[in-house]
Amino acid sequence: MNKEEKHDLVLALAEQMKEYGNFYITDTSDLTVAKINAIRRQCFESDIKMQVTKNSLIKKAMEAVEGDFTEIYDVLKGSSSIMFSKSGTAPAKLIKQLRKKGDKPVLKAAYIDTAIFIGDNQLDALVNLKSKEQLVGEIIGLLQSPAKNVISALKSGGNTIAGLVKTLQERG
Repeated sequence: MNKEEKHDLVLALAEQMKEYGNFYITDTSDLTVAKINAIRRQCFESDIKMQVTKNSLIKKAMEAVEGDFTEIYDVLKGSSSIMFSKSGTAPAKLIKQLRKKGDKPVLKAAYIDTAIFIGDNQLDALVNLKSKEQLVGEIIGLLQSPAKNVISALKSGGNTIAGLVKTLQERG
């Protein structure tokens, strides 16, 4: 691979990091080409893009993207694959599923919406991680609960302030 091809690859990786917002770096060393291809197929089915690339190119791509990735630099050793996904949990779930059949891929690091997770011991936490949409939904539900109580009290109290106060006193 010549210098221009490496530069193009770094730019493509950086663009994917920006586009997807979530990526996992895994150890796929010692896996045969057939096993890597099987993993790629499963990634494709799960809407995950997987690429085996050199650590130095991954680091250069991270340096080209806005954000602090310095914690991840230490894990860029040995053979690495990078998985991109719109979902923060999809790669973790896939890795967990793949690990039922073997001991690879091993999670080196994950970058999820500006949060960094280092080490394979973070896999269970990543599988159970809630998306922004799920968290926003829960917060909206919590905020709606008091409003629903007031509306319910108004309805049962005859739509007057006195009725509302009376109903709230009876509930309290």
